[in-house]
Amino acid sequence: MALDVLPPGPRLPVSVQTAAWVAHPWEFMERCAARYGDTFTMRLAGEPPWVMVSHPDAVKEVFNGPTELLHAGEGNRILLPMVGANSVLLLDEDAHREQRRLLMPPFRGNHLASYAETMAAVAQTEVACWPRGKSVRLHPRMQALTLEVVLRALFGLCEGERLDQLRAELVRALTMLSGMAAQALLVLGPRHARAALTRKLFSKTDHLLYAEIDERRRVDRLDDRGDVLSILLQARHEDDRPMNDVEVRDELITLLVAGHETTATALAWVVERLARHPDDQARLTEEIHADEHQFCDAVVKETLRLRPVLSLVARRLKAPMEIGGVQLPAGVTVAPSIYLMHRRPDIYPDPKQFRPSRFLEQRAGTYTWIPFGGGVRRCLGAAFAEYEMRIVLSTLFGSCTVQPTNRRPEPVRRRGITHVPGRGATVVLGAITRTRRW
Repeated sequence: MALDVLPPGPRLPVSVQTAAWVAHPWEFMERCAARYGDTFTMRLAGEPPWVMVSHPDAVKEVFNGPTELLHAGEGNRILLPMVGANSVLLLDEDAHREQRRLLMPPFRGNHLASYAETMAAVAQTEVACWPRGKSVRLHPRMQALTLEVVLRALFGLCEGERLDQLRAELVRALTMLSGMAAQALLVLGPRHARAALTRKLFSKTDHLLYAEIDERRRVDRLDDRGDVLSILLQARHEDDRPMNDVEVRDELITLLVAGHETTATALAWVVERLARHPDDQARLTEEIHADEHQFCDAVVKETLRLRPVLSLVARRLKAPMEIGGVQLPAGVTVAPSIYLMHRRPDIYPDPKQFRPSRFLEQRAGTYTWIPFGGGVRRCLGAAFAEYEMRIVLSTLFGSCTVQPTNRRPEPVRRRGITHVPGRGATVVLGAITRTRRW
C-alpha cells in the first residue's frame, strides 16, 4: 500500500492515536479536521489507514460509489463476533444485495403501521412504571423498552416462558458486554478473544433462539403473522432455498443490536436534550396533544444530528479510487464522518446549538444528515427506528414533564462503537394532567 500518497493526518504514534480515538473520538476528529481539513488520515492499532471524509461531495461519492470497490461489510468486521458471518451488516456485493432483499419486506413503509399497536402498548406499560418526582436514569429504562419492542414486534414473541427466558438472557449478556473490560476487549482485543467472549455470553441466547426458530418452522400458517422472524422463515433465496437457521439467527441478533441498543441510546439523548430545552419540550407536548408529529420528527432529527449514536460509517477500498479529488490506494478504510458532517457550519448554522426547528425550515439532506449511513448500505431499519421513537416520545411527553437534575449537558461517553449519555440521561419526571390517546 502506497502510504506516502495518503492525505495528511496526525503524526502521533499509532498507540497514541488509538488511545485518543478510543477515549475521546469526537474531540480527536474535531482536532484533526481543524488542522487538516475535510479529508485526513488516521492510523489505529490493528487497522489499515483510515481516511476520514466529511465534505458532502466526498460523502456522496462514497455512498454512490461502486459496491465492488467500496466494501462496507469489511468495514464492519468488528461486529463479526456478535452478529455472525451471515449478518447483512457484514456482507458485500451480491451476497449483501440478496440478504437485504430478503430482509426488506417487514421494514417497508406500508408494513410499519402493523407494529404501532405493539409499540404503543409496550411504551405505555413501561412509562407507567417509571418513578415520578425523583431522580431516574432513563437510558437503562429505554433499553428495557426497546428490547421489549424487538422481542414482541420483530421476534414475534408473546407472553410466556420463552419470552421471559430470552429477555433475561439478553439483559444478562448485554449488561456483561457493557462492562469496561468487555468494552476494551471488543474494541482493541484480538479477533479470537472477541469471538470467545461473545460465544460465551450469547450461548444461552442462541439456544433459545434456535428453539424458537425450530418451533416456528413447525407452524402451518406463518403467513398470518407479520413479525420479522416469521417473514424470514418464509423468505426464499433466488435459487428457492429457504434461509437456514444460522442465517436467521444472525439476522435476528443484527436486528437486536441495531434496533435495540441504538434506538434506546437515541431516545435517551432526546430526553437529555429536551430536559435542558423547556421551550422545545413545551412545544412538543402541545403538538402531541394536537395529534400531530412534525415537531417530534424534527426533534428526533436534531438530536441525531447533534448526538449521533455512531461516529462514522466505513468502507474498505478494494481498488484504487479517487474520492473528494484525492486518489486513494486499495486497502484503506474510507470513513464518512457522521459527527463532523453534522457539525459543518456551512450546512447547519450555529451547529452546536440544539434547534429542532431547523428541520421544519429545511428537509434533511441525503448526504448531510447521515445518522443511518447512506446509499445501498443505509440502515434498512431507519424508518422503523424513527417510527418507534415517535411513538415512545409521544407516550412519554404526552403524560410527563421532564426536568434535569443538573443543568449542565451530560458528557458523551463511549460504549463500544456507540456514544451514550454519560450520566444515563438522569432526569426527574413529573405528571401532567392530559394523557395521550392512541
